[in-house]
Amino acid sequence: MDIQWWYWIVAGAVLILMELVVPSFFILWFGVGALLVALAMWLLPDLSLTAQIALWSGASLVMVALWFKLFAGARLKTQSGTAQGEVIGEVGLLVSAVAPFQHGKVRFQKPILGSEQWNCMADEAIPAGERVRIVAFDGNSVKVARA
Repeated sequence: MDIQWWYWIVAGAVLILMELVVPSFFILWFGVGALLVALAMWLLPDLSLTAQIALWSGASLVMVALWFKLFAGARLKTQSGTAQGEVIGEVGLLVSAVAPFQHGKVRFQKPILGSEQWNCMADEAIPAGERVRIVAFDGNSVKVARA
C-alpha cells in the first residue's frame, strides 16, 4: 500500500478538527503526530508503512504523556486551602435531590476546597440533575441555589 505524505496531513487535520467537537486535549496530539509523519514522509519519501505507523504511534503517545505530565497536572490538582469566599458562586451538578431541611449531594467539575462532591442544602426543593450555585458554606456542607 502506497501512502502519500498528504494523506497524513488530511488525517492530522481531521483529528485536530475533531478536537473542536471533543475538547479533551487528547485527540489533538494524535493529529499533531500525523502532521509530524507527513513532514517525515516529505523529507524521506521511501519511509515504509510500518515505520510511518510506528512514528505516528510513538510521537502521539510521547506528546500525550508530556501533556498530561507537564501541563495538565497543574489544572487537575485540588485547591485545598483556598479561601471559602473565592468559591462562592461556583456552579455544580446536583447528584441527589435536595429539599428544605434535607441534605443532597452536589458534584463540581473541579475540586472545591479539596473535594469534588459535597453535601448540600437549599431553601427550596431542587431535583437531581439541576445545575446549582454555591451561595454559602455551613460547616461541612454547602448551601446552594438554582444556577
